[in-house]
Amino acid sequence: MGDERPDVLLTGLLFYDLVLTGLGKPPTPGEEIWTEGMGVSPGGIANLAVAASRYGLRTSLATVFGDDHHGAYCREVLAGQEGVDLSLSRTADGWHTPVTVSLAHGDDRALVTHGQEPPYSQDELMGDPPAARTALVHLEAEPRAWLDKAAAHGTRIYADVGWDPTQRWSRDLLDQLSLCHAFLPNEAEAMAYTRTGSAVAALGELAELVPVAVVTRGGDGALAVDQTTGEYADVPALDIEVLDATGAGDVFGASFVAASLGGWPLEERLRFAVLAAGLSVRRHGGALAAPGWYGIHRWWRSLRDPGLRRTYGFLADRVPADPGPPVHHAPVAPPDTTRRPSTPR
Repeated sequence: MGDERPDVLLTGLLFYDLVLTGLGKPPTPGEEIWTEGMGVSPGGIANLAVAASRYGLRTSLATVFGDDHHGAYCREVLAGQEGVDLSLSRTADGWHTPVTVSLAHGDDRALVTHGQEPPYSQDELMGDPPAARTALVHLEAEPRAWLDKAAAHGTRIYADVGWDPTQRWSRDLLDQLSLCHAFLPNEAEAMAYTRTGSAVAALGELAELVPVAVVTRGGDGALAVDQTTGEYADVPALDIEVLDATGAGDVFGASFVAASLGGWPLEERLRFAVLAAGLSVRRHGGALAAPGWYGIHRWWRSLRDPGLRRTYGFLADRVPADPGPPVHHAPVAPPDTTRRPSTPR
Protein backbone atom coordinates (compact mmCIF):
# COMPACT_ATOMS: atom_id res chain seq x y z
CA MET A 1 0.00 0.00 0.00
CA GLY A 2 1.29 3.47 -0.85
CA ASP A 3 1.93 6.32 1.52
CA GLU A 4 -1.52 7.70 2.39
CA ARG A 5 -0.29 10.57 4.56
CA PRO A 6 -0.98 14.15 3.45
CA ASP A 7 1.95 15.50 1.48
CA VAL A 8 1.51 18.96 3.01
CA LEU A 9 -0.15 19.92 6.31
CA LEU A 10 -1.11 23.57 6.86
CA THR A 11 -2.81 25.76 9.42
CA GLY A 12 -3.19 29.51 9.70
CA LEU A 13 -5.46 32.48 9.15
CA LEU A 14 -7.53 32.69 5.98
CA PHE A 15 -8.35 35.97 4.23
CA TYR A 16 -10.62 37.09 1.44
CA ASP A 17 -8.33 39.18 -0.78
CA LEU A 18 -9.45 42.04 -2.99
CA VAL A 19 -6.52 43.15 -5.16
CA LEU A 20 -6.41 46.49 -6.99
CA THR A 21 -3.71 46.92 -9.64
CA GLY A 22 -2.60 49.59 -12.05
CA LEU A 23 -2.36 52.42 -9.52
CA GLY A 24 -0.66 55.41 -11.09
CA LYS A 25 0.36 56.54 -7.60
CA PRO A 26 -0.50 55.72 -3.98
CA PRO A 27 -3.76 57.33 -2.82
CA THR A 28 -3.74 60.31 -0.48
CA PRO A 29 -6.45 61.37 2.03
CA GLY A 30 -9.52 62.80 0.33
CA GLU A 31 -8.53 61.50 -3.09
CA GLU A 32 -10.20 58.88 -5.28
CA ILE A 33 -8.03 56.90 -7.68
CA TRP A 34 -9.38 54.68 -10.46
CA THR A 35 -7.35 51.53 -11.05
CA GLU A 36 -6.75 49.57 -14.23
CA GLY A 37 -7.57 46.16 -12.77
CA MET A 38 -9.14 44.26 -9.89
CA GLY A 39 -9.15 40.62 -8.79
CA VAL A 40 -10.51 38.55 -5.90
CA SER A 41 -9.01 35.42 -4.37
CA PRO A 42 -8.67 33.49 -1.13
CA GLY A 43 -5.56 34.71 0.69
CA GLY A 44 -3.40 34.19 3.75
CA ILE A 45 -2.86 30.48 4.42
CA ALA A 46 -4.84 29.74 1.24
CA ASN A 47 -1.84 30.95 -0.78
CA LEU A 48 0.23 28.01 0.42
CA ALA A 49 -2.63 25.52 0.18
CA VAL A 50 -3.50 26.28 -3.45
CA ALA A 51 0.13 26.53 -4.55
CA ALA A 52 0.84 23.07 -3.09
CA SER A 53 -2.33 21.45 -4.36
CA ARG A 54 -1.65 22.63 -7.91
CA TYR A 55 1.43 20.40 -7.93
CA GLY A 56 -0.78 17.40 -7.25
CA LEU A 57 0.24 17.23 -3.59
CA ARG A 58 -2.28 15.90 -1.08
CA THR A 59 -2.86 19.10 0.88
CA SER A 60 -4.64 19.24 4.25
CA LEU A 61 -5.62 22.65 5.65
CA ALA A 62 -6.83 23.52 9.16
CA THR A 63 -8.33 27.01 9.17
CA VAL A 64 -11.44 28.94 10.20
CA PHE A 65 -14.11 30.19 7.79
CA GLY A 66 -16.62 32.84 8.70
CA ASP A 67 -20.30 32.07 8.14
CA ASP A 68 -20.51 34.84 5.56
CA HIS A 69 -20.29 35.28 1.80
CA HIS A 70 -16.52 35.65 1.90
CA GLY A 71 -16.09 32.44 3.89
CA ALA A 72 -18.42 30.50 1.61
CA TYR A 73 -16.54 31.73 -1.46
CA CYS A 74 -13.16 30.75 -0.04
CA ARG A 75 -14.40 27.30 1.05
CA GLU A 76 -15.83 26.58 -2.40
CA VAL A 77 -12.64 27.65 -4.15
CA LEU A 78 -10.37 25.64 -1.85
CA ALA A 79 -12.38 22.42 -1.60
CA GLY A 80 -14.52 22.43 -4.73
CA GLN A 81 -12.13 23.99 -7.23
CA GLU A 82 -8.64 23.28 -5.90
CA GLY A 83 -9.12 19.92 -4.15
CA VAL A 84 -7.75 20.97 -0.75
CA ASP A 85 -8.77 18.71 2.16
CA LEU A 86 -10.66 20.85 4.71
CA SER A 87 -11.60 18.09 7.16
CA LEU A 88 -9.54 19.82 9.88
CA SER A 89 -11.16 23.22 9.22
CA ARG A 90 -14.21 24.77 10.90
CA THR A 91 -16.88 27.33 10.07
CA ALA A 92 -17.51 29.73 12.97
CA ASP A 93 -21.04 31.04 13.51
CA GLY A 94 -21.22 34.82 13.76
CA TRP A 95 -17.57 35.34 12.86
CA HIS A 96 -16.57 37.31 9.78
CA THR A 97 -13.86 36.11 7.43
CA PRO A 98 -10.98 38.63 7.48
CA VAL A 99 -10.82 40.82 4.37
CA THR A 100 -7.66 42.33 2.92
CA VAL A 101 -7.51 45.02 0.24
CA SER A 102 -4.18 44.86 -1.56
CA LEU A 103 -3.06 48.02 -3.37
CA ALA A 104 -0.44 46.89 -5.87
CA HIS A 105 1.96 49.66 -6.86
CA GLY A 106 5.26 49.13 -8.67
CA ASP A 107 6.99 45.94 -7.57
CA ASP A 108 5.31 45.87 -4.15
CA ARG A 109 1.93 46.35 -2.52
CA ALA A 110 0.29 47.90 0.52
CA LEU A 111 -2.31 45.98 2.51
CA VAL A 112 -5.37 47.19 4.40
CA THR A 113 -7.08 44.45 6.47
CA HIS A 114 -10.22 44.14 8.55
CA GLY A 115 -10.48 41.14 10.83
CA GLN A 116 -10.46 39.68 14.32
CA GLU A 117 -8.71 36.82 16.04
CA PRO A 118 -10.43 33.55 15.03
CA PRO A 119 -12.47 31.74 17.69
CA TYR A 120 -10.30 28.61 17.36
CA SER A 121 -6.52 28.56 17.83
CA GLN A 122 -4.13 26.58 15.68
CA ASP A 123 -3.69 24.06 18.50
CA GLU A 124 -7.48 23.61 18.81
CA LEU A 125 -7.83 23.07 15.08
CA MET A 126 -4.95 20.62 14.87
CA GLY A 127 -5.43 18.72 18.12
CA ASP A 128 -3.16 15.71 17.71
CA PRO A 129 -2.16 16.45 14.10
CA PRO A 130 -2.21 13.69 11.52
CA ALA A 131 1.13 12.34 10.44
CA ALA A 132 2.13 14.09 7.21
CA ARG A 133 5.14 14.07 4.92
CA THR A 134 5.68 17.81 5.41
CA ALA A 135 4.13 20.78 7.17
CA LEU A 136 4.45 24.36 5.96
CA VAL A 137 4.27 26.69 8.96
CA HIS A 138 4.56 30.35 9.83
CA LEU A 139 6.61 30.73 13.01
CA GLU A 140 5.31 33.20 15.58
CA ALA A 141 6.71 34.50 18.87
CA GLU A 142 4.35 32.19 20.80
CA PRO A 143 5.34 28.55 20.09
CA ARG A 144 2.52 26.27 18.93
CA ALA A 145 2.08 22.96 20.77
CA TRP A 146 0.99 21.15 17.61
CA LEU A 147 4.42 21.64 16.06
CA ASP A 148 6.06 19.44 18.71
CA LYS A 149 3.45 16.76 18.06
CA ALA A 150 3.88 16.97 14.30
CA ALA A 151 7.65 16.69 14.58
CA ALA A 152 7.22 13.69 16.90
CA HIS A 153 5.07 12.04 14.17
CA GLY A 154 7.99 12.37 11.76
CA THR A 155 6.56 15.29 9.80
CA ARG A 156 9.26 17.40 8.15
CA ILE A 157 8.57 21.03 9.02
CA TYR A 158 9.32 23.81 6.53
CA ALA A 159 8.97 27.19 8.21
CA ASP A 160 8.95 30.85 7.35
CA VAL A 161 8.42 33.93 9.50
CA GLY A 162 6.76 37.31 9.17
CA TRP A 163 7.76 40.89 9.77
CA ASP A 164 8.07 41.75 13.47
CA PRO A 165 6.03 44.96 13.97
CA THR A 166 7.84 45.57 17.28
CA GLN A 167 11.18 45.32 15.45
CA ARG A 168 12.70 43.58 18.46
CA TRP A 169 13.50 40.51 16.37
CA SER A 170 13.81 38.28 19.43
CA ARG A 171 16.25 35.46 18.85
CA ASP A 172 14.03 33.31 21.08
CA LEU A 173 11.92 32.67 17.99
CA LEU A 174 14.88 30.89 16.42
CA ASP A 175 14.72 28.28 19.21
CA GLN A 176 11.75 26.80 17.34
CA LEU A 177 14.07 25.87 14.47
CA SER A 178 15.11 22.81 16.47
CA LEU A 179 11.79 21.30 15.29
CA CYS A 180 12.28 22.30 11.65
CA HIS A 181 13.85 20.67 8.63
CA ALA A 182 13.99 23.92 6.64
CA PHE A 183 13.69 27.67 7.26
CA LEU A 184 12.83 30.10 4.44
CA PRO A 185 12.84 33.76 5.61
CA ASN A 186 13.31 36.72 3.33
CA GLU A 187 16.53 38.74 3.35
CA ALA A 188 15.35 41.49 5.72
CA GLU A 189 13.94 39.00 8.23
CA ALA A 190 17.00 36.75 8.08
CA MET A 191 19.42 39.61 8.72
CA ALA A 192 17.28 41.05 11.51
CA TYR A 193 16.95 37.79 13.44
CA THR A 194 20.63 36.85 13.03
CA ARG A 195 21.98 40.40 13.65
CA THR A 196 24.03 40.21 10.43
CA GLY A 197 24.61 42.68 7.61
CA SER A 198 24.15 40.56 4.49
CA ALA A 199 22.07 37.69 3.15
CA VAL A 200 25.16 35.49 2.89
CA ALA A 201 26.13 36.11 6.51
CA ALA A 202 22.56 35.49 7.66
CA LEU A 203 22.44 32.24 5.71
CA GLY A 204 25.62 31.09 7.43
CA GLU A 205 24.11 31.73 10.86
CA LEU A 206 20.84 29.98 10.02
CA ALA A 207 22.64 26.97 8.56
CA GLU A 208 23.94 26.26 12.07
CA LEU A 209 20.37 26.02 13.37
CA VAL A 210 18.45 24.05 10.73
CA PRO A 211 19.36 21.36 8.13
CA VAL A 212 18.14 23.41 5.14
CA ALA A 213 18.39 27.20 5.23
CA VAL A 214 17.00 29.42 2.45
CA VAL A 215 17.08 33.22 2.18
CA THR A 216 14.82 34.79 -0.44
CA ARG A 217 15.87 38.12 -1.95
CA GLY A 218 12.93 39.26 -4.06
CA GLY A 219 14.22 40.69 -7.33
CA ASP A 220 17.71 39.40 -6.53
CA GLY A 221 16.69 35.73 -6.37
CA ALA A 222 17.49 33.37 -3.51
CA LEU A 223 20.35 31.47 -1.89
CA ALA A 224 20.37 28.30 0.19
CA VAL A 225 22.46 25.72 2.03
CA ASP A 226 21.48 22.07 2.50
CA GLN A 227 23.58 20.61 5.32
CA THR A 228 22.21 17.12 4.68
CA THR A 229 23.82 17.01 1.22
CA GLY A 230 26.55 19.63 1.51
CA GLU A 231 25.04 21.69 -1.33
CA TYR A 232 25.07 25.48 -1.71
CA ALA A 233 23.11 27.39 -4.35
CA ASP A 234 22.65 31.06 -5.28
CA VAL A 235 20.23 31.74 -8.14
CA PRO A 236 19.00 35.00 -9.70
CA ALA A 237 15.40 36.05 -10.16
CA LEU A 238 13.84 36.07 -13.60
CA ASP A 239 13.22 39.33 -15.44
CA ILE A 240 9.43 39.41 -15.14
CA GLU A 241 7.12 42.42 -15.14
CA VAL A 242 5.29 42.57 -11.80
CA LEU A 243 1.51 42.99 -11.77
CA ASP A 244 0.89 41.96 -8.15
CA ALA A 245 3.46 40.59 -5.69
CA THR A 246 0.83 39.34 -3.19
CA GLY A 247 1.65 35.81 -2.04
CA ALA A 248 4.81 35.37 -4.11
CA GLY A 249 6.76 34.25 -1.04
CA ASP A 250 4.11 31.61 -0.30
CA VAL A 251 4.28 30.30 -3.86
CA PHE A 252 8.07 30.11 -3.47
CA GLY A 253 7.75 28.10 -0.25
CA ALA A 254 5.19 25.63 -1.60
CA SER A 255 7.22 25.14 -4.79
CA PHE A 256 10.40 24.51 -2.80
CA VAL A 257 8.56 21.86 -0.77
CA ALA A 258 7.17 20.22 -3.92
CA ALA A 259 10.65 19.98 -5.44
CA SER A 260 12.09 18.76 -2.13
CA LEU A 261 9.51 15.95 -1.98
CA GLY A 262 10.73 14.98 -5.43
CA GLY A 263 14.30 14.67 -4.15
CA TRP A 264 15.72 17.27 -6.54
CA PRO A 265 19.23 18.75 -6.16
CA LEU A 266 19.30 22.03 -4.22
CA GLU A 267 19.99 24.28 -7.21
CA GLU A 268 17.02 22.79 -9.09
CA ARG A 269 14.77 23.23 -6.05
CA LEU A 270 15.80 26.86 -5.73
CA ARG A 271 15.48 27.68 -9.44
CA PHE A 272 12.09 26.00 -9.59
CA ALA A 273 10.79 27.99 -6.59
CA VAL A 274 12.16 31.26 -8.02
CA LEU A 275 10.47 30.51 -11.36
CA ALA A 276 7.11 29.70 -9.79
CA ALA A 277 7.17 32.84 -7.63
CA GLY A 278 8.10 34.90 -10.69
CA LEU A 279 5.23 33.49 -12.72
CA SER A 280 2.82 34.22 -9.87
CA VAL A 281 3.47 37.98 -9.84
CA ARG A 282 2.09 38.26 -13.37
CA ARG A 283 -1.41 37.53 -12.04
CA HIS A 284 -3.79 39.09 -9.51
CA GLY A 285 -3.88 37.81 -5.96
CA GLY A 286 -1.86 35.22 -4.09
CA ALA A 287 -3.61 31.83 -4.06
CA LEU A 288 -5.04 31.84 -7.58
CA ALA A 289 -1.87 33.29 -9.09
CA ALA A 290 0.07 30.08 -8.29
CA PRO A 291 1.11 28.53 -11.61
CA GLY A 292 1.07 24.84 -10.65
CA TRP A 293 2.35 22.27 -13.10
CA TYR A 294 0.10 23.68 -15.82
CA GLY A 295 1.70 27.14 -15.63
CA ILE A 296 5.23 25.75 -15.39
CA HIS A 297 4.57 23.54 -18.43
CA ARG A 298 3.23 26.44 -20.49
CA TRP A 299 6.24 28.61 -19.62
CA TRP A 300 8.70 25.85 -20.49
CA ARG A 301 6.99 25.02 -23.80
CA SER A 302 6.96 28.70 -24.84
CA LEU A 303 10.53 29.48 -23.73
CA ARG A 304 12.78 30.57 -26.61
CA ASP A 305 15.72 32.17 -24.77
CA PRO A 306 18.67 29.75 -25.31
CA GLY A 307 20.34 30.71 -22.04
CA LEU A 308 17.22 30.05 -19.99
CA ARG A 309 16.60 26.84 -21.96
CA ARG A 310 19.98 25.59 -20.76
CA THR A 311 19.54 26.86 -17.21
CA TYR A 312 16.09 25.33 -16.83
CA GLY A 313 16.79 22.26 -18.94
CA PHE A 314 16.09 20.06 -15.92
CA LEU A 315 12.38 20.82 -16.38
CA ALA A 316 12.34 18.53 -19.43
CA ASP A 317 12.61 15.60 -17.02
CA ARG A 318 10.66 17.12 -14.13
CA VAL A 319 7.40 18.42 -15.61
CA PRO A 320 4.79 15.63 -15.70
CA ALA A 321 3.72 14.34 -19.09
CA ASP A 322 0.19 15.39 -18.11
CA PRO A 323 0.44 18.75 -16.31
CA GLY A 324 -3.31 18.79 -15.71
CA PRO A 325 -6.08 21.10 -16.89
CA PRO A 326 -5.74 24.89 -17.05
CA VAL A 327 -5.71 26.49 -13.61
CA HIS A 328 -8.26 29.04 -12.49
CA HIS A 329 -6.99 32.57 -11.99
CA ALA A 330 -8.54 35.30 -9.85
CA PRO A 331 -11.74 36.72 -11.35
CA VAL A 332 -10.71 40.07 -12.81
CA ALA A 333 -12.99 43.04 -13.33
CA PRO A 334 -11.73 45.44 -16.04
CA PRO A 335 -12.13 49.17 -15.43
CA ASP A 336 -15.18 51.03 -16.64
CA THR A 337 -13.58 53.48 -19.05
CA THR A 338 -16.88 55.08 -19.98
CA ARG A 339 -17.12 57.28 -16.87
CA ARG A 340 -14.92 59.05 -14.40
CA PRO A 341 -16.09 61.11 -11.42
CA SER A 342 -15.78 64.78 -12.29
CA THR A 343 -15.86 66.06 -8.72
CA PRO A 344 -14.19 64.86 -5.52
CA ARG A 345 -16.27 62.72 -3.17
